[in-house]
Amino acid sequence: MKGTVYFEDGTVFRGKGFGYEGTKVGEIVFNTAMTGYQKTLTDPSYSGQIITMTYPLIGNYGINDTDYESEKIHAFGLVAKDVCFKPSNWRCVKTIDQWLKEQEVPGVYDVDTREITMKIREKGCMKVVITTENIPLAKLKEMCDAAELPTDQMKYAGTREVVEMKAENPKFNVAVLDMGVKRSILKELVKRGCNLTIFPYGTKAKTILAMKPDGVFLTNGPGDPESAEENIIVIEKLVTNSNYGPDQMPIFGICMGHQLLALAAGGHTYKLKYGHRGVNHGVFDKVTGRSYITSQNHSYCVDAGSVILKGMDITHLNLNDGSVEGMQSIDKPVFSVQFHPESNPGPNDTGYLFDKFIDLMEGGRL
Repeated sequence: MKGTVYFEDGTVFRGKGFGYEGTKVGEIVFNTAMTGYQKTLTDPSYSGQIITMTYPLIGNYGINDTDYESEKIHAFGLVAKDVCFKPSNWRCVKTIDQWLKEQEVPGVYDVDTREITMKIREKGCMKVVITTENIPLAKLKEMCDAAELPTDQMKYAGTREVVEMKAENPKFNVAVLDMGVKRSILKELVKRGCNLTIFPYGTKAKTILAMKPDGVFLTNGPGDPESAEENIIVIEKLVTNSNYGPDQMPIFGICMGHQLLALAAGGHTYKLKYGHRGVNHGVFDKVTGRSYITSQNHSYCVDAGSVILKGMDITHLNLNDGSVEGMQSIDKPVFSVQFHPESNPGPNDTGYLFDKFIDLMEGGRL
Protein backbone atom coordinates (compact mmCIF):
# COMPACT_ATOMS: atom_id res chain seq x y z
CA MET A 1 0.00 0.00 0.00
CA LYS A 2 1.42 3.36 -1.03
CA GLY A 3 1.33 6.39 1.22
CA THR A 4 1.39 10.10 0.44
CA VAL A 5 1.52 13.28 2.52
CA TYR A 6 0.52 16.35 0.50
CA PHE A 7 1.22 19.80 1.97
CA GLU A 8 -0.87 22.86 1.19
CA ASP A 9 2.19 24.55 -0.36
CA GLY A 10 2.45 21.72 -2.89
CA THR A 11 5.26 19.74 -1.19
CA VAL A 12 4.78 15.99 -1.52
CA PHE A 13 6.25 13.17 0.58
CA ARG A 14 5.75 9.68 -0.83
CA GLY A 15 6.26 6.54 1.22
CA LYS A 16 4.42 3.38 2.20
CA GLY A 17 0.96 3.21 3.71
CA PHE A 18 -0.11 1.32 6.83
CA GLY A 19 -3.18 1.20 9.00
CA TYR A 20 -6.43 2.27 7.37
CA GLU A 21 -6.80 2.52 3.61
CA GLY A 22 -8.25 5.99 3.35
CA THR A 23 -7.67 9.74 3.20
CA LYS A 24 -7.84 12.52 5.81
CA VAL A 25 -7.16 16.26 5.80
CA GLY A 26 -5.75 17.87 8.95
CA GLU A 27 -3.07 20.07 10.47
CA ILE A 28 0.36 18.45 10.51
CA VAL A 29 2.37 18.67 13.75
CA PHE A 30 5.40 16.89 15.17
CA ASN A 31 5.92 15.12 18.49
CA THR A 32 9.40 14.54 19.96
CA ALA A 33 8.52 11.72 22.40
CA MET A 34 10.52 8.51 22.14
CA THR A 35 7.75 6.36 23.65
CA GLY A 36 4.07 6.66 24.49
CA TYR A 37 2.58 6.64 20.99
CA GLN A 38 -0.59 4.88 22.19
CA LYS A 39 -1.23 7.55 24.82
CA THR A 40 -0.37 10.27 22.32
CA LEU A 41 -2.77 9.05 19.63
CA THR A 42 -5.64 8.72 22.14
CA ASP A 43 -5.08 12.18 23.66
CA PRO A 44 -8.19 14.19 22.68
CA SER A 45 -6.01 17.31 22.34
CA TYR A 46 -4.78 15.88 19.01
CA SER A 47 -8.24 16.00 17.42
CA GLY A 48 -7.96 17.18 13.82
CA GLN A 49 -4.19 16.79 13.65
CA ILE A 50 -1.81 14.52 11.74
CA ILE A 51 1.16 13.58 13.91
CA THR A 52 4.72 13.19 12.69
CA MET A 53 6.77 11.23 15.23
CA THR A 54 10.39 12.44 15.25
CA TYR A 55 11.64 9.24 16.93
CA PRO A 56 12.37 6.95 13.96
CA LEU A 57 10.82 3.65 15.11
CA ILE A 58 7.13 3.44 16.05
CA GLY A 59 5.15 0.36 17.10
CA ASN A 60 7.94 -1.74 18.57
CA TYR A 61 6.02 -2.60 21.77
CA GLY A 62 2.63 -2.82 20.06
CA ILE A 63 -0.72 -1.79 21.52
CA ASN A 64 -1.96 -2.93 24.95
CA ASP A 65 -5.27 -2.82 26.83
CA THR A 66 -4.28 -0.18 29.39
CA ASP A 67 -2.40 2.72 27.75
CA TYR A 68 -5.50 4.57 26.58
CA GLU A 69 -6.14 8.24 27.37
CA SER A 70 -9.63 8.06 25.85
CA GLU A 71 -11.88 5.58 24.11
CA LYS A 72 -10.44 6.12 20.61
CA ILE A 73 -7.71 7.64 18.44
CA HIS A 74 -8.38 11.37 18.09
CA ALA A 75 -5.52 12.14 15.69
CA PHE A 76 -6.45 12.11 11.99
CA GLY A 77 -3.26 10.40 10.83
CA LEU A 78 0.24 9.20 11.74
CA VAL A 79 3.56 9.75 9.92
CA ALA A 80 6.67 7.75 10.87
CA LYS A 81 10.12 6.89 9.56
CA ASP A 82 9.83 3.17 10.30
CA VAL A 83 7.03 0.98 11.69
CA CYS A 84 7.40 -2.30 13.56
CA PHE A 85 4.89 -4.89 12.35
CA LYS A 86 6.12 -7.64 14.73
CA PRO A 87 6.22 -6.02 18.19
CA SER A 88 7.64 -7.71 21.27
CA ASN A 89 6.11 -6.89 24.66
CA TRP A 90 4.30 -8.99 27.24
CA ARG A 91 1.34 -6.57 27.30
CA CYS A 92 0.95 -6.38 23.51
CA VAL A 93 -2.47 -7.45 22.18
CA LYS A 94 -2.19 -6.08 18.61
CA THR A 95 0.13 -4.22 16.27
CA ILE A 96 -0.13 -0.50 15.61
CA ASP A 97 -0.99 -1.40 12.01
CA GLN A 98 -3.99 -3.47 13.14
CA TRP A 99 -5.07 -0.76 15.58
CA LEU A 100 -5.02 2.02 13.00
CA LYS A 101 -7.04 -0.20 10.64
CA GLU A 102 -9.68 -0.75 13.33
CA GLN A 103 -9.79 2.95 14.17
CA GLU A 104 -9.92 4.00 10.49
CA VAL A 105 -6.79 6.13 10.78
CA PRO A 106 -4.37 6.22 7.81
CA GLY A 107 -0.62 6.06 8.36
CA VAL A 108 2.40 6.76 6.17
CA TYR A 109 5.95 5.53 6.81
CA ASP A 110 9.28 5.24 5.01
CA VAL A 111 9.45 9.02 4.59
CA ASP A 112 12.09 11.44 5.89
CA THR A 113 10.50 12.61 9.14
CA ARG A 114 13.53 14.82 9.87
CA GLU A 115 12.85 16.79 6.70
CA ILE A 116 9.13 17.03 7.55
CA THR A 117 9.95 18.25 11.06
CA MET A 118 12.39 20.85 9.75
CA LYS A 119 9.76 22.03 7.27
CA ILE A 120 7.20 22.46 10.08
CA ARG A 121 9.74 24.33 12.22
CA GLU A 122 10.62 26.67 9.35
CA LYS A 123 7.17 27.21 7.81
CA GLY A 124 4.91 26.47 10.78
CA CYS A 125 2.08 23.95 11.12
CA MET A 126 0.05 23.72 7.95
CA LYS A 127 -2.79 21.87 6.29
CA VAL A 128 -1.98 18.51 4.69
CA VAL A 129 -3.70 15.54 3.12
CA ILE A 130 -2.58 12.09 4.28
CA THR A 131 -3.65 9.20 2.09
CA THR A 132 -3.02 5.51 1.56
CA GLU A 133 -5.17 5.52 -1.58
CA ASN A 134 -4.08 6.03 -5.18
CA ILE A 135 -5.25 9.62 -5.67
CA PRO A 136 -3.75 11.94 -8.34
CA LEU A 137 -1.83 14.96 -7.09
CA ALA A 138 -4.30 17.34 -8.74
CA LYS A 139 -7.10 15.79 -6.70
CA LEU A 140 -5.06 15.97 -3.48
CA LYS A 141 -4.43 19.67 -4.13
CA GLU A 142 -8.14 20.22 -4.68
CA MET A 143 -9.00 18.39 -1.45
CA CYS A 144 -6.40 20.32 0.52
CA ASP A 145 -7.45 23.71 -0.85
CA ALA A 146 -11.14 23.05 -0.21
CA ALA A 147 -10.83 21.76 3.35
CA GLU A 148 -11.55 24.08 6.28
CA LEU A 149 -9.90 22.92 9.48
CA PRO A 150 -12.08 23.17 12.60
CA THR A 151 -11.11 25.36 15.56
CA ASP A 152 -13.82 24.35 18.06
CA GLN A 153 -12.96 20.68 18.67
CA MET A 154 -13.07 21.21 22.46
CA LYS A 155 -16.86 21.42 22.21
CA TYR A 156 -17.09 17.77 21.13
CA ALA A 157 -13.94 16.06 22.47
CA GLY A 158 -15.18 15.45 26.02
CA THR A 159 -18.14 13.73 27.65
CA ARG A 160 -21.66 14.39 26.37
CA GLU A 161 -23.30 13.66 29.72
CA VAL A 162 -22.52 14.02 33.41
CA VAL A 163 -20.19 11.24 34.57
CA GLU A 164 -18.96 10.40 38.07
CA MET A 165 -15.70 8.84 39.24
CA LYS A 166 -15.36 7.73 42.84
CA ALA A 167 -12.27 7.59 45.08
CA GLU A 168 -11.68 4.73 47.52
CA ASN A 169 -11.30 7.07 50.48
CA PRO A 170 -12.98 10.29 49.35
CA LYS A 171 -12.04 13.59 50.96
CA PHE A 172 -13.21 16.09 48.34
CA ASN A 173 -15.89 16.56 45.71
CA VAL A 174 -14.42 18.10 42.57
CA ALA A 175 -16.32 19.44 39.57
CA VAL A 176 -14.57 18.78 36.26
CA LEU A 177 -15.39 20.87 33.19
CA ASP A 178 -14.45 18.48 30.39
CA MET A 179 -13.04 19.75 27.08
CA GLY A 180 -11.24 16.54 26.11
CA VAL A 181 -9.61 15.29 29.29
CA LYS A 182 -7.00 12.53 29.45
CA ARG A 183 -7.94 9.62 31.70
CA SER A 184 -4.60 9.70 33.50
CA ILE A 185 -5.23 13.29 34.65
CA LEU A 186 -8.52 12.24 36.25
CA LYS A 187 -6.80 9.25 37.87
CA GLU A 188 -4.30 11.60 39.56
CA LEU A 189 -7.18 13.43 41.24
CA VAL A 190 -9.02 10.23 42.18
CA LYS A 191 -5.97 8.66 43.83
CA ARG A 192 -5.65 11.81 45.97
CA GLY A 193 -9.12 11.27 47.39
CA CYS A 194 -11.28 13.28 44.96
CA ASN A 195 -14.75 12.19 43.94
CA LEU A 196 -15.21 13.65 40.46
CA THR A 197 -18.35 14.92 38.77
CA ILE A 198 -17.43 15.40 35.12
CA PHE A 199 -19.55 17.94 33.26
CA PRO A 200 -19.89 18.34 29.47
CA TYR A 201 -18.72 21.39 27.56
CA GLY A 202 -20.99 24.39 28.03
CA THR A 203 -22.50 23.32 31.35
CA LYS A 204 -23.87 26.40 33.09
CA ALA A 205 -21.92 27.82 36.02
CA LYS A 206 -25.03 27.66 38.22
CA THR A 207 -25.27 23.90 37.58
CA ILE A 208 -21.66 23.38 38.66
CA LEU A 209 -22.01 25.68 41.69
CA ALA A 210 -25.21 23.90 42.75
CA MET A 211 -23.19 20.80 43.69
CA LYS A 212 -21.12 23.01 46.03
CA PRO A 213 -17.79 21.50 44.92
CA ASP A 214 -14.69 21.66 47.08
CA GLY A 215 -12.79 22.56 43.91
CA VAL A 216 -13.18 22.96 40.16
CA PHE A 217 -10.86 21.40 37.58
CA LEU A 218 -10.63 22.75 34.01
CA THR A 219 -9.29 20.13 31.61
CA ASN A 220 -7.06 19.99 28.57
CA GLY A 221 -8.62 19.82 25.11
CA PRO A 222 -8.13 20.54 21.39
CA GLY A 223 -8.76 23.63 19.28
CA ASP A 224 -8.44 27.40 19.42
CA PRO A 225 -9.31 28.63 22.95
CA GLU A 226 -11.00 31.72 21.53
CA SER A 227 -13.57 29.40 19.92
CA ALA A 228 -14.74 28.23 23.36
CA GLU A 229 -17.00 31.25 23.95
CA GLU A 230 -19.52 29.40 26.12
CA ASN A 231 -16.91 28.01 28.50
CA ILE A 232 -15.10 31.35 28.80
CA ILE A 233 -18.33 32.83 30.20
CA VAL A 234 -18.81 29.83 32.52
CA ILE A 235 -15.25 30.07 33.84
CA GLU A 236 -15.55 33.82 34.41
CA LYS A 237 -18.55 33.16 36.67
CA LEU A 238 -16.79 30.30 38.47
CA VAL A 239 -13.77 32.51 39.19
CA THR A 240 -16.07 35.20 40.59
CA ASN A 241 -17.33 32.62 43.11
CA SER A 242 -13.83 31.39 43.99
CA ASN A 243 -12.58 33.21 47.09
CA TYR A 244 -10.34 32.48 50.05
CA GLY A 245 -12.16 31.63 53.27
CA PRO A 246 -13.90 28.79 55.08
CA ASP A 247 -15.86 27.87 51.94
CA GLN A 248 -13.14 28.56 49.37
CA MET A 249 -13.47 26.83 46.02
CA PRO A 250 -10.07 26.52 44.31
CA ILE A 251 -9.83 26.32 40.53
CA PHE A 252 -7.06 24.42 38.73
CA GLY A 253 -6.67 24.53 34.94
CA ILE A 254 -4.45 22.46 32.65
CA CYS A 255 -3.62 23.25 29.00
CA MET A 256 -6.93 24.37 27.41
CA GLY A 257 -8.20 25.07 30.93
CA HIS A 258 -5.17 27.31 31.47
CA GLN A 259 -5.82 29.22 28.26
CA LEU A 260 -9.52 29.69 29.02
CA LEU A 261 -8.71 31.00 32.51
CA ALA A 262 -6.57 33.65 30.83
CA LEU A 263 -9.36 34.59 28.42
CA ALA A 264 -11.92 34.64 31.26
CA ALA A 265 -9.67 37.07 33.12
CA GLY A 266 -9.67 39.38 30.10
CA GLY A 267 -6.34 38.27 28.67
CA HIS A 268 -5.37 37.06 25.21
CA THR A 269 -3.95 33.95 23.56
CA TYR A 270 -1.93 33.50 20.37
CA LYS A 271 -0.92 30.60 18.14
CA LEU A 272 2.65 29.34 18.30
CA LYS A 273 4.48 28.75 15.02
CA TYR A 274 4.72 24.98 15.51
CA GLY A 275 3.51 24.38 19.06
CA HIS A 276 4.98 22.35 21.90
CA ARG A 277 4.50 18.58 21.62
CA GLY A 278 6.57 15.94 23.36
CA VAL A 279 7.76 14.81 26.78
CA ASN A 280 11.04 16.74 27.07
CA HIS A 281 10.05 20.41 27.39
CA GLY A 282 11.94 22.36 30.05
CA VAL A 283 9.89 24.64 32.31
CA PHE A 284 11.05 26.99 35.08
CA ASP A 285 8.81 27.35 38.15
CA LYS A 286 9.35 30.82 39.63
CA VAL A 287 7.61 29.80 42.87
CA THR A 288 9.89 26.84 43.69
CA GLY A 289 12.93 28.24 41.89
CA ARG A 290 13.43 24.91 40.11
CA SER A 291 13.32 23.71 36.52
CA TYR A 292 11.33 20.66 35.44
CA ILE A 293 10.97 18.45 32.37
CA THR A 294 7.35 18.38 31.23
CA SER A 295 4.95 16.69 28.84
CA GLN A 296 3.22 19.10 26.45
CA ASN A 297 0.73 19.16 23.60
CA HIS A 298 -0.60 22.55 22.52
CA SER A 299 -0.69 25.03 19.64
CA TYR A 300 -1.81 28.12 21.55
CA CYS A 301 -0.23 30.14 24.33
CA VAL A 302 -1.19 32.84 26.84
CA ASP A 303 0.04 36.39 26.22
CA ALA A 304 1.97 37.28 29.40
CA GLY A 305 1.34 41.02 29.31
CA SER A 306 -2.38 40.60 28.81
CA VAL A 307 -2.90 38.60 32.02
CA ILE A 308 -0.45 40.41 34.32
CA LEU A 309 -2.64 43.49 33.95
CA LYS A 310 -5.70 41.39 34.85
CA GLY A 311 -4.65 40.24 38.32
CA MET A 312 -2.58 37.18 37.40
CA ASP A 313 1.03 36.40 38.27
CA ILE A 314 3.14 34.37 35.83
CA THR A 315 4.50 31.33 37.71
CA HIS A 316 6.06 29.14 34.98
CA LEU A 317 8.10 29.93 31.87
CA ASN A 318 9.19 27.77 28.96
CA LEU A 319 12.98 27.41 28.95
CA ASN A 320 13.15 27.20 25.15
CA ASP A 321 11.12 30.20 24.04
CA GLY A 322 10.17 32.03 27.24
CA SER A 323 6.43 31.55 26.69
CA VAL A 324 3.96 31.37 29.58
CA GLU A 325 3.65 27.90 31.12
CA GLY A 326 1.72 28.74 34.28
CA MET A 327 -0.03 31.49 36.23
CA GLN A 328 -1.97 32.13 39.42
CA SER A 329 -4.35 34.77 40.71
CA ILE A 330 -2.99 37.40 43.09
CA ASP A 331 -6.12 37.37 45.28
CA LYS A 332 -8.03 34.13 44.58
CA PRO A 333 -7.27 30.39 44.93
CA VAL A 334 -6.98 30.02 41.16
CA PHE A 335 -3.98 28.68 39.23
CA SER A 336 -3.15 26.90 35.99
CA VAL A 337 -0.38 25.39 33.89
CA GLN A 338 0.07 24.91 30.16
CA PHE A 339 1.73 21.50 30.35
CA HIS A 340 0.43 18.05 31.41
CA PRO A 341 1.71 17.23 34.94
CA GLU A 342 0.27 13.70 35.11
CA SER A 343 3.22 12.21 33.14
CA ASN A 344 1.29 10.11 30.62
CA PRO A 345 3.31 9.91 28.52
CA GLY A 346 6.31 11.67 29.97
CA PRO A 347 8.14 12.55 33.18
CA ASN A 348 6.38 12.91 36.55
CA ASP A 349 8.45 15.90 37.70
CA THR A 350 5.42 18.17 38.10
CA GLY A 351 2.97 15.89 39.90
CA TYR A 352 3.30 18.26 42.84
CA LEU A 353 0.76 20.52 41.13
CA PHE A 354 -2.04 18.08 41.94
CA ASP A 355 -0.90 18.19 45.58
CA LYS A 356 -1.06 21.99 45.38
CA PHE A 357 -4.70 21.73 44.33
CA ILE A 358 -5.42 19.38 47.25
CA ASP A 359 -3.70 21.78 49.67
CA LEU A 360 -5.92 24.61 48.46
CA MET A 361 -9.04 22.51 49.03
CA GLU A 362 -7.77 21.86 52.54
CA GLY A 363 -7.74 25.62 53.15
CA GLY A 364 -4.23 26.55 52.05
CA ARG A 365 -3.18 29.59 50.04
CA LEU A 366 -1.21 30.06 46.87
